[in-house]
Amino acid sequence: MDLLIPSSGLLFWMSITFFVVLFILWKWGFPAITDMVRERNAFIDESLRKAQEANDKLANIQQEGESILQEARGEQARIMKEATSTRDAIVGQAQEKAKAEGARIIGEAKAEAENERQNAMNDIRSQVAVLSVQIAEKVLREKLSTDKAQMDLIDKLLDEVSVGNNKN
Repeated sequence: MDLLIPSSGLLFWMSITFFVVLFILWKWGFPAITDMVRERNAFIDESLRKAQEANDKLANIQQEGESILQEARGEQARIMKEATSTRDAIVGQAQEKAKAEGARIIGEAKAEAENERQNAMNDIRSQVAVLSVQIAEKVLREKLSTDKAQMDLIDKLLDEVSVGNNKN
């Protein structure tokens, strides 16, 4: 039975050893362990706080990126609208210039046609005047007594003048 029940001296010394070890641990061991646990806890809390801050910053950066992207899309739409209006203005100006140029060319052509018509009218008048003078000259050379003789003479003179003008 000695194996199951220890002797009182052994129990006494085991108790004293236990209390000495317990005192040493209580005085120096447990405070060191609890300090390390507290430091570890503080480190973990600080890491969690920093991770949360980083997560918040990441969310802010994503929001800023989205807002910048929206801003860029708005700017792109504004630039496209501006380019379209500029293109329309340029096309409108080109059309106006083309119309003005066309009107100017048509005006010049009309003026030139009117000039040609006036020149032709002046030429016809001068030819009629020349013919009239030539006919009058020939009529005055001959004295005509009857209307029939006058008409024959006019026909004859017109034929001569026509033949004379065709040679020129």
